[in-house]
Parts: sequence; structure tokens; C-alpha cells
Amino acid sequence: MGRVTERRKVLRIRDGAVSSRPDTLVAEEPLEIRLNGRPLAITMRTPGDDFALAAGFLVSEGVLAAVSDLQNIVYCAGATVDGSNTYNVVDVKTSPGVAMPDITLERNVYTTSSCGLCGKASLDAVRTTARWPIADTPPVRVTPELLAGLPDRLRAAQRVFDRTGGLHAAALFSEDGELLDVREDVGRHNAVDKLVGRALRSGGLPLSRAILLVSGRASFELAQKAVMAGIPVLAAVSAPSSLAVDLAAETGLTLVGFLRGSSMNVYAGEDRVALRAAAPQG
Repeated sequence: MGRVTERRKVLRIRDGAVSSRPDTLVAEEPLEIRLNGRPLAITMRTPGDDFALAAGFLVSEGVLAAVSDLQNIVYCAGATVDGSNTYNVVDVKTSPGVAMPDITLERNVYTTSSCGLCGKASLDAVRTTARWPIADTPPVRVTPELLAGLPDRLRAAQRVFDRTGGLHAAALFSEDGELLDVREDVGRHNAVDKLVGRALRSGGLPLSRAILLVSGRASFELAQKAVMAGIPVLAAVSAPSSLAVDLAAETGLTLVGFLRGSSMNVYAGEDRVALRAAAPQG
């Protein structure tokens, strides 16, 4: 199993002074995900929680929805020519009766993000494939004050980031602001997959009372993953993409961007944000 961090020699220049020293870097290695023995996708990730990553990826693909859909996940022995195990290939075996996605050559390619639904560039594909329509779930209400406190709590939980400065993070919070889980990875999409996969394997889906916070921007694929896991609120410390906003509006997802201190932008699903009544003027 690969390590989360690695050491490399670096030439350090500070105010004209030059020195040589080791530096701690976040590890990045490929992970090939196979489905019932057939190659499905390759993603670059930080080693660790690989089984959860694979499971979460398949939730976002619409393949898995419950722990009963999953028979087992194993590392593939003999992944190299000499028969050794690189711990960079996992095979997900589904339970009998679980429908398989269309595995074609165009899907089996190197990708830095999930393929499948987001690769179809179709809002309808996510809306019609989602197992737990967000608009149909009991309402979750969050205050701006609660949202404003979440980034600091996420940052405080980023253990590897403190050593490397090179990781994204994603966290699940309860509607009351309790930190439920946090994962780090070189890819923010992988961090979210690890959260969702851990929830799947513990029988925790759908995450219909949870808030998902990501450390960077909110792309379409992250909005997709939130919707597919039944998460009603997605918040990001940076900007959303236009397609993420469109998907949020289509599905009823509450999407918050530029969450920094007491400032934030609500791009969709503002009905879940409990605002104080404005003070009368004059």
C-alpha cells in the first residue's frame, strides 16, 4: 500500500540564503477501478481509503445505492508483469442482480475525474438516474452563521495538509454543524468519493440530512456526486461552475460558493438557508 506522503530533496531559497533539505510531499498514484473484473476507470489519487473511493465512485455512476449492492472489493494481485501487487488496482464485485453500466472503450480511459454521468454532459442524466431526489426529501434548514463556521472546522481537521500544503479536503457535517467525516486527497472529487463510499459501506446512504463542504471550487462533477448521494446542501470555499449551478437548480440542491468568513453566495436552493428578517430602516 502506498504512503500518503513522501519525502523529496528540495533546494530552499529564503532571502538570498540557499540550503538543501528534505520536504514532505503528498503522494499521488494512479488507481484503476475494475467492475466485476472489467476495467472501468483510472484516477490519480492519494493512496488510502481506496475501497471507499471505488465504492463512492460507483455511487456517483448510479451503480451502487446500498451496501447490499456490494459483494466485495479487493486489490488485484498480479497487477504487474512479475505478478506483484501494486495496490493500485481494485476490483469491485457487485451483488447478483445489480445492473451494470455500459463499459465501452471510450469510458475506459485515463481521467482525473469521474467519468460516466459527468462525461455525458447531461443534466437530465443525473436528474433521472438519482436514486434519492433531493426535492422530495424532508427540508433541511441551515443558517448563514452555521455555514460560516464550517471552513475553519474543516481546515482544523486536515492533518495531512498541515504537513504538505498540497491536498484538497471534503467533509460531511450534520444540519446542526457536527463534523461527521472528513477525507483528504489530491483530487477533490476523490475526497468526496471517499466520503460517499464510507457512508455506503456503513449503510449511511442517502445522506439526506448532511451538508457537504469542499475546500476548493464546486464543479459539475461535485454537484453530481452530492445529488447522487442524496446530499441536499453543497458548500464550497471557492466559485461554482455555471453547469454546477444549472444542475443544482434542476435538482433542488442548495449550492453555496465563496464561503469565506461571514460572506457567501447562494446560487441555488436558497429556501434551505434560514435568513434573519432585515431590520426596519429609519
